[in-house]
Amino acid sequence: MYETKISDFDGRIKELEDEISKTKYNKKTQHHIGLVKAKIAELREKRDSRQKSHSTGYTIKRAGDATIALLGFPSVGKSTLLNSLTNAESKVAAYDFTTLDVIPGLLNYENAKIQIFDVPGIVSGAADGSGRGREVLAAIRSAELILMVIDLQKPAQFELLQKEVWETGIRLNQRPPDVKFRKTGFGGIDVAIACRLKKLNPALIKEMLRAMDVLNCQIIIRQDISDDQLIDVVKGNRVYMPGIIVINKADIDREKAEQLKKQLKADLAISAMNKENLEDLKKLIFERLGLIRVYTKEAGKPADLNEPMVMRRGATIKDVCERIHRNFISKFRYAKVWGSSKFPGQIFGLDREVKDKDIVEIHLN
Repeated sequence: MYETKISDFDGRIKELEDEISKTKYNKKTQHHIGLVKAKIAELREKRDSRQKSHSTGYTIKRAGDATIALLGFPSVGKSTLLNSLTNAESKVAAYDFTTLDVIPGLLNYENAKIQIFDVPGIVSGAADGSGRGREVLAAIRSAELILMVIDLQKPAQFELLQKEVWETGIRLNQRPPDVKFRKTGFGGIDVAIACRLKKLNPALIKEMLRAMDVLNCQIIIRQDISDDQLIDVVKGNRVYMPGIIVINKADIDREKAEQLKKQLKADLAISAMNKENLEDLKKLIFERLGLIRVYTKEAGKPADLNEPMVMRRGATIKDVCERIHRNFISKFRYAKVWGSSKFPGQIFGLDREVKDKDIVEIHLN
């Protein structure tokens, strides 16, 4: 009975996806397409909730200053890349499905300890459950950055991989749309629009909400959004994280690798086997994660420049205090900052944002 119910969901989803693929997108059809997308999203959610209790899954336990996941199809070179970047020993072979579990490694770069996971290679249809793909994709949702690896000789993998990541609710290199959504118990659908919408209109928004079984809600839209973004807001289980795209095996044909890099708008062309451009990749990982190094010092003593506090871009002096000791906030008087401040040793309060390589001296009552 269980299998039949799941297959019914899959069949209906496939029918609606085929309908979209056969419909040319324009102003006349965008209303219909948006409504069909909403129906697909609702069917996916119902199907996924049925399947969730029947899945064992992979787990990623975070460690270090940040966690990233390697994602790619089988035999793309993820294991080789992991071994080249870290101290891991992931089995490497020239045939598919070598990695059958989550393999962790630790990248030490610029005093930051970055955990990298090699997960089993996914196959087309992973988001719908093929090849344990749903479990793999669910595991990478807990990462803080996804490193997508594309085989130079199989460029079609890129579009397929993007599709699988999208369908599992991961939004790479995107920010959540500026929309406030709240379900209510009564009152119908209340739509407030505080911007000019080019892709949606109030009538379509209401129809899409009803298709997702939302009958009573308040929604405030402050930026121009697409039908996909509206669905993301309503479903609320999307993960927004940075991503890096690399073309692997560039040593086979470097000219082709550079062309493919431009074509796919990838970040780097590398060779994991020959360790080409891996230093550039490490630097990009550090930057894309938004990591910064903050040094602390005691009054009258030199700063310890060997052991920085690794934090995220946007951190404040308050965050520094909390990392040192939870009681520092209540006892805080002021902080002196060297580095990015206009004057050396300038005095600041808790709200001051710290920058990479700042030296911070905390003064307490």
